[in-house]
Amino acid sequence: MKLPKLLFFYSCILSLIVTSCSAQRTTGLGPQSKNIPKTETAIKKESNLVFNDPERSFRGVWIATVANIDWPKNSSDTYEKMQKDYIDLLVFYKKIKFNAVIVQIRASGDAFYPTSMAPWSKYLTGKQGENTKFKTDPLEWLIETTHQYGMDFHAWINPYRATMTMDTSLLNETHDFNKHPNWMVPYGSKYYYNPGLPEVQSHLIAVAKDIVERYNIDGIHLDDYFYPYKTEGAIFEDHEAFTKYGNGQQINDWRRENINRLIEGIHTAVKSKKPWVSFGVSPFGVWKNNHTDPRGSNTRAGQTTYDDLYADPLVWMEKGWIDYLVPQLYWSMNFAPAAHKTLVDWWSKEKKKSNIYIGYGAYKIFNNADPAWKNPNEIIDQLTYGSKQSEITGQVIFSAKSLMQDGLEEVVHTLKNGPFSEWVLPPLSPLREANEAYTLNATTNKISEEYFTVKVANPNITKLVLYATNEANTAAEAVAILPIYNGLAHVKNTKVTFIKGLNRHNELSKAFSMNKEDFQ
Repeated sequence: MKLPKLLFFYSCILSLIVTSCSAQRTTGLGPQSKNIPKTETAIKKESNLVFNDPERSFRGVWIATVANIDWPKNSSDTYEKMQKDYIDLLVFYKKIKFNAVIVQIRASGDAFYPTSMAPWSKYLTGKQGENTKFKTDPLEWLIETTHQYGMDFHAWINPYRATMTMDTSLLNETHDFNKHPNWMVPYGSKYYYNPGLPEVQSHLIAVAKDIVERYNIDGIHLDDYFYPYKTEGAIFEDHEAFTKYGNGQQINDWRRENINRLIEGIHTAVKSKKPWVSFGVSPFGVWKNNHTDPRGSNTRAGQTTYDDLYADPLVWMEKGWIDYLVPQLYWSMNFAPAAHKTLVDWWSKEKKKSNIYIGYGAYKIFNNADPAWKNPNEIIDQLTYGSKQSEITGQVIFSAKSLMQDGLEEVVHTLKNGPFSEWVLPPLSPLREANEAYTLNATTNKISEEYFTVKVANPNITKLVLYATNEANTAAEAVAILPIYNGLAHVKNTKVTFIKGLNRHNELSKAFSMNKEDFQ
């Protein structure tokens, strides 16, 4: 597959230190000049300079596809329009130094990829179960394009939500509602998979395993939809399954155990196939209120993830079943029932074996009844506060379109020059407890007075970190992170003096000089 048309243009942007790159677009690797000889120079040995490597942080954004919230904008769009819109999302978030996207590929018993386990999603094809516009696998394109922009791809699935409404007349015959009606529980305005049925558990684990086996993803991600949020007057009719499989437990404990089995099962499935792939969950932001449990947070949330959704992320962390947790803390800093600051502190204290990132409700900026969100600095204050907590190692924004809307330009400018002003390295893969530096084997190939390519011989190198030295020649600062495509990266000459590689495990290599001199 050729590079996306905007990839070279974006590589130019990333490579800039002082000068600007012209906005040219090409499907190749960049400008070629027949008048300039191509000279190859071996990358030199590691310098004794002090390298100020970027900190490690997961800086991601949820791309919601249900109801066409973020992408695609309209299911009737052409594939070419959908591709352009997706690339626009990547370019926007890469410019503010994000390193991951979490893309919803299963919203309600459907799929954004070809599979016998679910029909095509109507949010992608226009009609559930039918596909007339995609000659190739759209999920493969999403993943590859994301990687070409130097970002990690986490596949987001909603395990238990089966439908978005009670109207099932338009569901495809291959939807589980029609194939396995005994799996379904009506509740409120939707149908849900029954978590208490072993066959449902096996099916959902198989879905995750299939995605991991078939696709070059960096993570599997579940959100907060386990047992449904409580609806007044509604009853979740799972007593038949409870009678059959409850084994003498209290029903609430049995429900939590059902969710635990799903989490453990997906963990086992992922790690048995590709142990470097991360498994993460983003639960509702309040585990328990402390007036019902002293261990809970000093909050008064109307519902909690433990008591109402029957999910216990503290157990998942303690057992090591998940690699990261992203509690959704979508409230303002001092919101009385559930203050953002209070919950950041609480989750920081409860960290166990998993990384903890914070989910931020950027969709509320200028658009919420809480007057705090009318202050453009609210989201800035939240991100700044979270970044100061040593146990918090990432941020995720909900959702992608939120920061791209008209009227938020000043907020984005402040983010770009504040919380997101520095490049960050993605977290190490689950297989690595510490960075083990390795030798980067590469050569440069000058293709113009301004540009050269870097060809890397090491397998599984996914990105290059570019460094520039200070005037005293005593320290090197990271100035950009570029993707590598087919072993090649395109770099602007200006002031880039050293590079380091990032491999599939996000391990940083030793530094190498881009100059002819050998800095021993």
